[in-house]
Amino acid sequence: MDVQVALRDVTRSFDTVDGPKLHALGPLSLDLRKGEFFSVVGPSGCGKSTLLEIIAGLSPVTAGEVSFEGGAVRGEVPEGIGVVFQEDASFPWLSVRDNIAFGLRRRGMTTGDVRQRVDRALSLVGLRDFANAYPAQLSGGMRQRVCMARTLVLEPRLILLDEPFGALDQQTRLLMGDEVLALWRATGATVLLITHSLDEAALLSDRVGVMSARPGRFLDIIETNWPRERDSRLASEVDFGKVTSRLWLLLRDESMKSMGKAAPSTVSA
Repeated sequence: MDVQVALRDVTRSFDTVDGPKLHALGPLSLDLRKGEFFSVVGPSGCGKSTLLEIIAGLSPVTAGEVSFEGGAVRGEVPEGIGVVFQEDASFPWLSVRDNIAFGLRRRGMTTGDVRQRVDRALSLVGLRDFANAYPAQLSGGMRQRVCMARTLVLEPRLILLDEPFGALDQQTRLLMGDEVLALWRATGATVLLITHSLDEAALLSDRVGVMSARPGRFLDIIETNWPRERDSRLASEVDFGKVTSRLWLLLRDESMKSMGKAAPSTVSA
């Protein structure tokens, strides 16, 4: 097993205005395998996004160690990691093509190389016919594809997705999931997805990490055993329902804890 990201006994706490520190995450450990699709689910406030920010180098650990491809992650996004957040981060004054080219131009790449990479990214995300459009002329899903493409052109080896389709309806999310799977297969990158959607996690993932209520820890890591060549048609299969049911059984009590409710006791006849 080729480990690309390793977390060892990681914890994260935050200062509060008055009172004790808020223990948000951990301790937890995790190995991300090179080329896999790994999703993280858990109740609101359990530290899912904090975990992603720690891996990206955007948030420091309070204790423990994080490494990417053998090098310690400390204080900045390592070369080779791309991040896509839920918020639409496209620049409204730039065309789709110029949005996607933005990071490449900042790197000082030649015009020819930029054009070649952008053209490939436009094809990968299905936006060739909208290369000269502006974000205001696109749907929410299409704007998220622009953000995906802007990350893909930088050719990251690890792609971190923080609820990128959270604002979309369920049907569109499933179809966007098909596109993400196609991109994952085409690029060979490792993908870590943070999501609230159990269906999305079950469909897209090789493995799903299920987190507890705060402080977030991994309750279990579930192997889906799906074929690499998969798409949203998988959601109609019996085994898909078994995976989502298993995720919900793990999460139900934790979600009630996060809402301040006690889980009901089991009553036997």
